[in-house]
Amino acid sequence: MNNSTILIALHHMEGIGWKTMERIVSRFPDLNESLALEAADWREIGLPASRAEKLAAAMRRLDDSAAQALLDAYRSREIGIVTIFDGDYPGLLKQTAQPPWVLYYRGALSLLERLSIGVVGTRTPTVYGRKAAEALSQSLASAGACVVSGLARGIDSAAHEGALKERGSTVAVLGCSIDQVYPPENKLLYERIAKEGLLLSEYPLQTKPHPGLFPQRNRIIAGLSQGILVIEAALKSGSLITADQALEESRDVYAVPGPIYSPKSQGTLALIKQGAKLVTCAEDILEEYPHWICLDTLAHIKASSPEPPPLSADEQTVADLLQSQPLSIDELLVQSQFTFGHLHSVLLNLLMTKRVKQLPGSVYAIC
Repeated sequence: MNNSTILIALHHMEGIGWKTMERIVSRFPDLNESLALEAADWREIGLPASRAEKLAAAMRRLDDSAAQALLDAYRSREIGIVTIFDGDYPGLLKQTAQPPWVLYYRGALSLLERLSIGVVGTRTPTVYGRKAAEALSQSLASAGACVVSGLARGIDSAAHEGALKERGSTVAVLGCSIDQVYPPENKLLYERIAKEGLLLSEYPLQTKPHPGLFPQRNRIIAGLSQGILVIEAALKSGSLITADQALEESRDVYAVPGPIYSPKSQGTLALIKQGAKLVTCAEDILEEYPHWICLDTLAHIKASSPEPPPLSADEQTVADLLQSQPLSIDELLVQSQFTFGHLHSVLLNLLMTKRVKQLPGSVYAIC
């Protein structure tokens, strides 16, 4: 048997986690040597005695027939398998500190050869957050980028749905095995991604979702992506964990601003303070990857973008105040006579539609 087949078999055996697998792979360049290990050898590798006995017996039973039966169980469900030993394993993910040993998938694995942007955020978004996730993901996909997310409720679902509106693509990284649909209300989205995009998991068949698996899932989203875009996240959230993992892997981090008093904006605003790039349109991300997205494509996106909606009366008031010179938010408060919360909401809309830009020191100017 080759290393990939034995690795898949090991991946299905109880008691072998990521670190144990690392010790096995580093000790046995040819995994066929592991088939003859005794219980004492497995204990030396780090397994407790009870599991070492079971594993030694299971590995002795592993032959070509048993391995083929295991592979057939996936093939019959139209699930592909790729291991870290295989040439089509995602190269960017392989460079991370803890790459999955085995990936199970449905769909087109080749999508991971494109520029990939992870999009994450709260499971309970506002209308604003959902709209931003859909629109930005659609624009990224239309430029040929791949939108990577986790098929969770909220921002994840909106990101996948936005990407599927265009000729682009999306990848859903699951916190359970490929044969499980979670959350169950995303079944139709799950099936559409399987047909038009890519479903990906590091978990063997019949692995049900539970909270401990989702942080592990997030590291894969970060590892597959050149950059991570965070849209609406609380200060303590899985989305910020994903952003931290992206930074640890030297990936780019982007954030969409939100109202300063909204709890769902505190995470993204904190990221911006820490140096994440503020994003109001897909071009803010795409311009960072000129070797992936050509300037002609960006020009086409801008040219084909729909005309922004007309300004509301309050937006026009603020725009008129900024016509002669940039103004600080304090100056705008005095001259507009708006409340602080309302002025912030008006400025946010003007920023998102590229009517105004924010300068250092909370100063605003006409674009």
